[in-house]
Amino acid sequence: MIHLAREDVRHTLGKFVVTAMGVGMLLGIVLIMMGVYRGMIVDAQVLLDDLNVDLWVVQQDTLGPFAEASRVHEDLQYTIASLDGVDKSSVITFQNIQLPKKDGKVRVFAVGYDVYGPINPINPARLVAGRVLKTDHYEIVVTDKTGFTLHDTIQLGRNLYTVVGITHGSVSSGGDLLAYVSLKDAQELQFSYSNKRIQSERARGIVNRDTHMVNAVIATVLPGYEAETIAREIRTWLHKSVYTKEQQRSVLTKYVVEKASKQIGMFTAILVIVATIIISLIIYTMTLEKMKEISIMKLMGLPNRMIVRMIVEETLLLGILAFLFGNLFSHLIYSRFPKRVVLEIPDAWMLFAVVVVASIAASFVGVKKVISADPAAAIGG
Repeated sequence: MIHLAREDVRHTLGKFVVTAMGVGMLLGIVLIMMGVYRGMIVDAQVLLDDLNVDLWVVQQDTLGPFAEASRVHEDLQYTIASLDGVDKSSVITFQNIQLPKKDGKVRVFAVGYDVYGPINPINPARLVAGRVLKTDHYEIVVTDKTGFTLHDTIQLGRNLYTVVGITHGSVSSGGDLLAYVSLKDAQELQFSYSNKRIQSERARGIVNRDTHMVNAVIATVLPGYEAETIAREIRTWLHKSVYTKEQQRSVLTKYVVEKASKQIGMFTAILVIVATIIISLIIYTMTLEKMKEISIMKLMGLPNRMIVRMIVEETLLLGILAFLFGNLFSHLIYSRFPKRVVLEIPDAWMLFAVVVVASIAASFVGVKKVISADPAAAIGG
């Protein structure tokens, strides 16, 4: 028996492949959008995993520094450290700053921490050059994508900072590049005013301003103690909001990236619908182009099921080829995106299933046209 779909594809092979490549690029963008979402989830947890602490103590009735503004007093860390079951405690600050370069500025998310404290947010596995901070002032560690190199000097506020370390893959929950400075430098950058503003504040009668503030107190728990039990005690007696590691992870995924993930999901769904419509139009056009041949085959006595099978097989082949081209296209370009794109095999298989279903649905357009074809049209020319 003649394989109609194979013979028809062979007859228009070039056009068929080019069409599959065009649809494949659209499917590749769908994969990229899925990868952007996965990348957002990974980025949101990089700093959380690097710190690897059990408790986050933040300003009362706030979700913490990843989601909204939070300020607590620096000396709260000593109260937390004295609680039964707490192993280590330290303080940390977060702020967005712009690092000046000759060709412009680089936006980074600066992490300020106690250089001499027991908890260091710099993951040694990410350090690719140089060292961690060793002094209270005028040193900075940056990630490699900022473009800075060891011993570069950076002007921040009133002071010059020297790059003493380079990390790789360090990003904030929003995907911004990370930089690390000492707690005292971070407090000066975040809470201190310029000389002119200080003069203005004094003229208004505001003389003292407390700069001994931080965004969160972080702590680890001794083995055998429940983090949630200690958190409940802090909430009751110290009147602060406290989040365990898993609760903080939930805050990051739910409140920080939730809206962006919904937007990406909506955009991805629209792209899949558009791809289905395009495949339907292509199959309909291809069917129209060979209506005379289909009429001749029906006049010769070929049953509708054979011709319908040809249309369905061509549609499936087009969808599968488009999926393969889409995979190739997405893997070729994903590394060029400014933020992390994570391509995962389960996402690819899910898209493959969607493409197969969409292709079968799209083939109904051509099938309907085939069934309604009049064999007499072959005689009329």
